[in-house]
Amino acid sequence: MIKSSYFYTLLAIGSTSILTAQQSKINTDASTSYRKALELYHNQQYQASQLAFKNVKSHTEDNEIKANSDYYIANAAIRLNQLGADDLMESFVENYPTSTKRSSAYLDVADYYFDHGKYAYALKWYNKADDQVSTMSYGDEQEYNFKKGYALFATKKYADAKTYLTKVTTSAKYGSKAKYYIGYMAYNDDDYSQANQYFDQISGDEALNKNLSYYQADMNFKLGNFQKAIDEGLQKLPSTRGSERSELNKIIGESYFNLKKYNEAIPYLKEYKGKRGKWSNTDYYLLGYAYYQQKDYESAIGQFNKIVGGNNPVAQNAYYHLAKCYLEVGKKQEALNAFRNASQMTYDKQITQDAALNYARLSYDIGNPYESVPLVLTNYLKTYPDSGHQDEIQELLVDSYITSKNYDAALDLLEKNRNYASKVTYQKVAFYRGVELFNDANYNEAKHYFERSLEEKQDQKYVARATYWNAETDYLLHNYNEALLGFKDFLQNSNARSTTEYTNINYDLGYAYYKLKDYNQAVSYFEKYTKNSGVNQDRLNDAYLRIGDSYFVMSKYWPAMEAYNKSIAMGGNDSDYANFQKAISYGFVNRNERKIEELNNFVNNYLKSPLRDDAYYELGNTYINSNQTEKGIAAYDELIAQYKMSSFVPKAMLKKGLIYYNSGRNDQAIKTFKEVVNKYPNTQEATQAVATAKLIYVDEGKVSEYAAWVKNLDFVEVTNADLDNATFESAERQYLDGKNDAAIKGLNDYVNQFPNGLHALAAHFDLAQAYEKNKLPENAIPHYEYVIGKSTNEYTEQSLTSLAQIYLDAKNEEKAKTVLAQLEREAQHEQNVTFSESNLMKINYEQGNYPQTIAYAEKVLSNSKVDNRIKSDAHVMIARSAIKTNDEARARKAYAEVQQIATGELAAEALYYDAYFKNKDGKFEASNTAIQKLAKNYSGYKEWGGKGLLLMAQNFKALNDAFQATYILENVIKNFSKYEDIVAEAKAELAKMKAEEAKTNSSVQPTEENQN
Repeated sequence: MIKSSYFYTLLAIGSTSILTAQQSKINTDASTSYRKALELYHNQQYQASQLAFKNVKSHTEDNEIKANSDYYIANAAIRLNQLGADDLMESFVENYPTSTKRSSAYLDVADYYFDHGKYAYALKWYNKADDQVSTMSYGDEQEYNFKKGYALFATKKYADAKTYLTKVTTSAKYGSKAKYYIGYMAYNDDDYSQANQYFDQISGDEALNKNLSYYQADMNFKLGNFQKAIDEGLQKLPSTRGSERSELNKIIGESYFNLKKYNEAIPYLKEYKGKRGKWSNTDYYLLGYAYYQQKDYESAIGQFNKIVGGNNPVAQNAYYHLAKCYLEVGKKQEALNAFRNASQMTYDKQITQDAALNYARLSYDIGNPYESVPLVLTNYLKTYPDSGHQDEIQELLVDSYITSKNYDAALDLLEKNRNYASKVTYQKVAFYRGVELFNDANYNEAKHYFERSLEEKQDQKYVARATYWNAETDYLLHNYNEALLGFKDFLQNSNARSTTEYTNINYDLGYAYYKLKDYNQAVSYFEKYTKNSGVNQDRLNDAYLRIGDSYFVMSKYWPAMEAYNKSIAMGGNDSDYANFQKAISYGFVNRNERKIEELNNFVNNYLKSPLRDDAYYELGNTYINSNQTEKGIAAYDELIAQYKMSSFVPKAMLKKGLIYYNSGRNDQAIKTFKEVVNKYPNTQEATQAVATAKLIYVDEGKVSEYAAWVKNLDFVEVTNADLDNATFESAERQYLDGKNDAAIKGLNDYVNQFPNGLHALAAHFDLAQAYEKNKLPENAIPHYEYVIGKSTNEYTEQSLTSLAQIYLDAKNEEKAKTVLAQLEREAQHEQNVTFSESNLMKINYEQGNYPQTIAYAEKVLSNSKVDNRIKSDAHVMIARSAIKTNDEARARKAYAEVQQIATGELAAEALYYDAYFKNKDGKFEASNTAIQKLAKNYSGYKEWGGKGLLLMAQNFKALNDAFQATYILENVIKNFSKYEDIVAEAKAELAKMKAEEAKTNSSVQPTEENQN
């Protein structure tokens, strides 16, 4: 056709042969260039071919060559992924409607993308070629339907894919593949019947059979044909690798599991590698339950406890069986947590109820760190009134009020739920709450609870006990008459002898009579106490001392000395006191030589006794009374030299002055009297020194010297002495009669009228005491300050003690600190020294001065006579200071001491640190045991309980028990909102743990802290 057209053109033109020859040459050249460009294209040199085709196109007039060039330029652009390549192909189709390549253009692009696995792109071009299907050959149409069907399958457009693939199921070339993909889609849609129908048709095709065994095993598993799934899986397993092998192991393992062949299931379940290397909570459950059925409880725990944060039927079942495993291996705290978790889910009602029952039983058995045991038991009774376990739980409830020691919460619960508790229970709990408060030195509150207990006179043994402790409380509140009546009521109770309190009743009655100054009765009861066997040795020693003191007060010195000797023989802490009293007693039976001997032994043997200054003073007096004047003066001098702050010093100096005066040594007398006046003004001794000195000056006719001397003494108002005495005596009488208001008025009148009077010290002291009795401590302060501002006197020590307590009560630490420091320096009584040191210890701790805190604590502990409550305070101060200064070795030792003697909150704190140090030592299970004890015995101290749970979570993390660790932290966050620092720490730790678990468990979602 091209030749014919060319021939007719030559005939028509004729004379233009030269031009035609030139055009022919151009076309020949274009054809050559076109063939070269085509060769480059087929050799996949698309960039070069594209340039060549563009050159051909620009040098030819042949439309066919131009069209073909544009076709290949567009195809090259597609293969080079050039921008606008699709537009080039669209332009080709639009610009060359008559091109022979137009019909194959869309299919060529689609096939190109198909061959390169770009099915979404291929699908786009296959869709454009839809209108060409009718012109295709049978073979081309089959190829088109298969490829388009597969492209739809690959892009998960299964419904459309099935339409196209179904068209070629009978094709010899594409039929097997089409059936495979249709079968797979049915499998994916859980239409296992249709899937099997198609898979069975291609089972002989080895190329396709590669994955069929896996799918068929999986389908049989999902259809419940477990044995068939096992058979299919075992057949396929040897020839598989990688993820398919992992999935087959899972199918085989779960099939054995469903057939209850747990032993056979275990090795296959273990071989499963998880999705993307992660197991789910269900995977852990299956393996854990298989171990559980084999009674391999440790291995079961190792799987169940990896189920973190689950809240579905599988998780509930897992936590329930995890709890049972923990019980089997004796881990009750762990079981408590797991049962609690299972009981809070409601997917399986029977599991919920049984878990709740076990949770209640375990709470009673080991204590509960989350809620009070009585509340757990009461909630069970409310939730399951027809469980068949009502009697058992009610019995546990009754006992739990006492064993939980959370008496305050228990009382509140009892009053709100009288149906679940008897009056006997209420009586007992009120009693124990009273004892708890008594041990915390909260005596007024303690008395309130003892009286509430006594209102329920159900159990006579507890009536007796409450009567005793109510009397003991009255005694400590200085209500001695009421205490005496209470102790007698206790004795009259027929159940008294069966109580632990009965052992001390005679001792207590002895003290009540002693305080009421009925010394005959006191002796009678103290002696009864000493005749009991098995009594406390410290109390026995104290009883002998009080017997001696009672006889001493009654001037029965020989029996007093006999009692003191019994105390001395015991070698107790108060042997210095017994020896001193014994020495003094010899003086009252006219055995001065023996008294002197005993006093000399005392000052030589008891070098640290607070009574040593008393002994020197008594020794000096006894020597003087025995006409051994120089030895008496020597004893006074020892007292003055060694105990400058003692209240006996001015007395001894005055006596020295009187000795000099009576022996005619007036110069020495005057010198001594003036020393008394200079060092101890405003004291009775100074007043007497002035009066005696006056006699000497008068005798020697030196009245003018006397007048010049006293003129500068502001406490001497000789002319007003009678008025001074009368005014003071009147005011003091009101004070002694207990008429505080009248006494305050009178004493104020005295100090205003005689600011430097003879009785100024006594007046200010009495005034301060009166204000305190009227609960006006602020008014007492200036009067105590007046007393302590003077030189040491008989009121100094008590004033310092009272003033310090006022400042302590007012939280005025700096002023309290100053007064306590002075008290420590000047106190003669050990209890006041201990009072000052123990409070200075606490103030220094509050102020962050930890070295001073420890120094004062050690001073307190150096006194062997301090009671356990003060000792535990001192040990705690050392421990806390050591923690603050990172001296954990010292803290560890101190808390161990606290644990031996502390009660209440201090005991809870010590127990927490016992757990803390065990955690530090890597003794995680031992640490948890200590925390369980904390939860059981000290549940009322929530902050220490919360801290203990944080520590327990750390222990379980170290023990690779993710469930326990995360569960505990989640419950700390829910139940301890009052303690923000504890909750914050729990949240941070939980975030870390969940992030770690999410690496291996696909069911665990990291918290927001980890995601952000």
